[in-house]
Amino acid sequence: MPRSTGRAPLRFSTQTLLLQLGVVALVVLLTSAVHGWLTFDRLGREAENQALTLARTVASDPEVRAEVQQISAQPGTPPAAELLAGPLMAAAEGARTRTGALFVVITDEAGLRLAHPDPERLGERVSTDPTEALAGKEVTTRNTGTLGPSAGAKVPVFAPGSDTVVGEVSVGYSTESISQSLSRDIVPIALIAAGALLVGVLASFLLRSRLQRLTLGLEPEEISTLVHDQVAVLQGVDDGVIGVAADGRISVFNSAAQRLLGQPDLTGTPWADAPVPAQLPALTRADAAEGDAVELVAGGRVLVASARKALHGREDLGWVVMLRDRTELQQLTRQLDAVGTMSTALRAQRHEFANQLHTIAGFMSIGQHQQARDYLARLAATGPLKFPVDQAELLQDPYLQAFLGAKGVEADERGVTLRLGPETLVRGQVTEPQEVTTVLGNLIDNAVNAAVAGSAPERWVEVEVLDEPGTGGGGGTLLIVVGDSGDGLPAAGAGGTATSGADAVFAEGFTTSERPARAGAGQGLGLALARQLARRRGGDVKVLDAGSPGGPGAVFMATLPGTTAPNATAPNATKPNATAPNERDNDV
Repeated sequence: MPRSTGRAPLRFSTQTLLLQLGVVALVVLLTSAVHGWLTFDRLGREAENQALTLARTVASDPEVRAEVQQISAQPGTPPAAELLAGPLMAAAEGARTRTGALFVVITDEAGLRLAHPDPERLGERVSTDPTEALAGKEVTTRNTGTLGPSAGAKVPVFAPGSDTVVGEVSVGYSTESISQSLSRDIVPIALIAAGALLVGVLASFLLRSRLQRLTLGLEPEEISTLVHDQVAVLQGVDDGVIGVAADGRISVFNSAAQRLLGQPDLTGTPWADAPVPAQLPALTRADAAEGDAVELVAGGRVLVASARKALHGREDLGWVVMLRDRTELQQLTRQLDAVGTMSTALRAQRHEFANQLHTIAGFMSIGQHQQARDYLARLAATGPLKFPVDQAELLQDPYLQAFLGAKGVEADERGVTLRLGPETLVRGQVTEPQEVTTVLGNLIDNAVNAAVAGSAPERWVEVEVLDEPGTGGGGGTLLIVVGDSGDGLPAAGAGGTATSGADAVFAEGFTTSERPARAGAGQGLGLALARQLARRRGGDVKVLDAGSPGGPGAVFMATLPGTTAPNATAPNATKPNATAPNERDNDV
């Protein structure tokens, strides 16, 4: 079993820094070495070219050519003392002294030295092969001779007036002088390399710092774990989650948010330009109170949205916006309100029934048996309780009868008369009770509230309901008109007619209630939700008349296509009970 060394592994950022430093150092060293080699090679070529030029100059000198031809024509080679004092030695040494060459050597056609910087080498064969030059070719060489390493050239010497090679001239420059020139050039190279290395080290440290800042100091394994956890959490919850980065772009837009808002994945979209309800960007403004919840309507759903600042230590990461669906809670609330309405109606019925029993008991106690029988007959003909909505028989759908009856009892308790208009006539059956309840209930509740708050002495709400049969076998259209005796809408134009300003009542959060809307109470959402539901079906909810102070009040009309079916073709259509949900917590 291997033993632990006890050392903690290097952090990823440290490993990255060391790797970058190694790469920078290697690149700088290799670049410097290549640059030095190229400089050395360039200086060598320059020395070769300079030697070739000098050799050509010496070899083309007429005196040199004539002297070499004369010596080559003699049998043997003159003594060294004679060569040392001859014109060839003077010409070679003069050229070497003027140019700073390492050597200038002149040979005959056999390669024997006729001029050489070392007098002891005169008359000897050259140490390097002169074959190519004696064959009439000019060559450049880098080799090591008796005077040391050199870069030089060999040029043939031709006899005057002919192409006969009678000797050759060798010129060389010491490579030590090349190294000295390189040493002078290597100083700026070294300075540049040191500067590049320093810049690379600083860049590596800056990159490491930026990497740590971008990853919040997390290791790659931790980042991978966080990504897996984020996907599991964000895609596994029913609440919508929207992450807004510090730069103002959407960084997270989970599937629940896409479903609730009816939008595709908006990740990467600027938050200010995102196609979301205006209430959401308002939650993330600098002056917004953190944690405040707002209600809004999106895609026929009632949502509660809140936003909180995301911080990591002292670093601002942006905002997290949470969306919760209150639609089911709203439905349960409407059902509970409907139950409360019916219980109120039953309580009033019980009170009336108790009064009727007391009346019968009084007739019996005083012996007025005939009057008691007549009273019972009238009760059997009219029912134990007078229906609070007149002309309810115009509604052949039992669902609408029960619903409007319950609303009539509730309105009556608040001192408001609910009545059906003279144009009311419904011959079909409601097939979409939930949406009809939401729209009709909101309009009636708002009208009752307006009538109660109005200044007219007589408080009333008038409802006209008319169904139009569908074409081509489709569902019929339900037309609903609701008016009241209130003081009209505050956005009404001159003369009490509806203007474009009347559409402000359909904005989410609009309410004429004197009490401020409590967060989560649902105020100001009724008309917005009713309009969205109607428009989703191809209908609409709009203001026909904004009303006027002192009454009559506002008149609203709703069009709900595909919500009814003829009795003849749908005799067994669904007949919801009177406890269908209605919108009670939305005030205009």
